[in-house]
Amino acid sequence: MTKKPTLSSVAKEAGVSVPTVSQVMRDTGRISEKTRQKVLSAAKRLRYVPNQAAATMRSGDNREIGFILNKLANPFNAEVVSGAVDLLETEGFMVSILDAQGDLQRQDRLLEACIRFGRRGLIWVPALDTSEVSMELLNAHGVPAVTFMRKVSQSFDHVGILNTEALAQATQHLIDLGHKHIAYFGGTEQSSVREERIAGYLGALKQMDDVQPIVWPCDENKSAGVDAIAALRHQHPEVTGIVCNGDVVALGACFGLIRSGWKPGHDFSVVGFDDIEDAAVSTPGLTTMAIDPKKLGKRLAEILLDRMRTPDLPVCHFEYSATLTIRGTSGAAPNL
Repeated sequence: MTKKPTLSSVAKEAGVSVPTVSQVMRDTGRISEKTRQKVLSAAKRLRYVPNQAAATMRSGDNREIGFILNKLANPFNAEVVSGAVDLLETEGFMVSILDAQGDLQRQDRLLEACIRFGRRGLIWVPALDTSEVSMELLNAHGVPAVTFMRKVSQSFDHVGILNTEALAQATQHLIDLGHKHIAYFGGTEQSSVREERIAGYLGALKQMDDVQPIVWPCDENKSAGVDAIAALRHQHPEVTGIVCNGDVVALGACFGLIRSGWKPGHDFSVVGFDDIEDAAVSTPGLTTMAIDPKKLGKRLAEILLDRMRTPDLPVCHFEYSATLTIRGTSGAAPNL
């Protein structure tokens, strides 16, 4: 096995002392530019990488952030993470992406791990039914945290979405297009986010006479959307449009419609939620309530950085409006 490069081997290669190499690597001390370049060149030749764990023990300045979410496989979550990581890395932080998968016990283990390994801060999408104990754990150890989507405590900074307003607008869009039978499609959890979205859908339907709301549960993935749209159409042939819990299941519904010979936006209308990258490039393009997940991720990172720099800042709660982005999957109600 090749012996790994060390400060001593870099010093020997560069012809300088170990303290000089250490100062160059930490960008401290009064080192001439010529000597600095000689050390950096030697380090590059030897493939030397400083041991950050050791540096952290010396300085007490941990440069790692934890990001706990649920279902990283969902493209929306991946885009939020991308936006947060882009900013945090430019600020010199490494981000540990941890997927609790909606499991409370797994989430608690990950929270404890973030504390045990000294993560400097935490961005957190709390699992459904997160307990007070989990929040008290973070508070007891003074971990700066920003929650996303689900607000579980007034003591943490939070970024959320005006879900009720967004789904009311999405449903109204289909009503304005002449649709009289509209279903809410997707999701299975009785989470606050989904309940708020369903409330927006129900509120918009109240203006219509003799219309029964239909809430059609479905797992949040494309294949589930394909099967669920077929089942919905079979049981409720009167439905001509759906507003969806998210873009992924909306795209699945569109694939299911196309598979059965129906054209989204012409024979049946679909409105998504999130505006992930696939929404714009699908054929036809997906009409959706856009919230720019990468921008949300960047905002989460900004708030966490502010909290770490100035711990005594007032707690902030931000809720963002979604924007109706009309593409090809919504159109006038067909004559059935």
